[in-house]
Amino acid sequence: MADNHSKEVRSRNMAHIHSVNSKPEEMVRKYLFSHGLRYRKNVRSLPGCPDIVLRKYRTVIFVHGCFWHHHDCGRFVWPKTNEAYWRAKIARNVERDEENTRLLSYVGWRVFVIWECQLKKAVVEENLQKLYEGIIRLNKI
Repeated sequence: MADNHSKEVRSRNMAHIHSVNSKPEEMVRKYLFSHGLRYRKNVRSLPGCPDIVLRKYRTVIFVHGCFWHHHDCGRFVWPKTNEAYWRAKIARNVERDEENTRLLSYVGWRVFVIWECQLKKAVVEENLQKLYEGIIRLNKI
């Protein structure tokens, strides 16, 4: 099956997908900041370069896109074109995510993942509150 866009249009579209400072990441960061939590962004010295690092709580947060990290939420759909490429790429992303979580946990970091679909209007407040409470609760243990 052919791509609906020319090579140039597809390239431009893909170039606009950023791995840092995405809108979902900004939503999570603003919520945490407004609740008094201070963090660092994209700390390269940690496995997986976590999106948000809360050193005080020894906690990292990954904000995952449902497509790029293969979330089984109903929003994920396999592309119809270049299927072998996308299956291999997304499988590598999932494997890398699992490995980074293992490495971070092994050295004593708590790892939270919040999915893009958990930040949709109807559920965002509830999910961010659960995230915040999870961070605080684990710190009191």
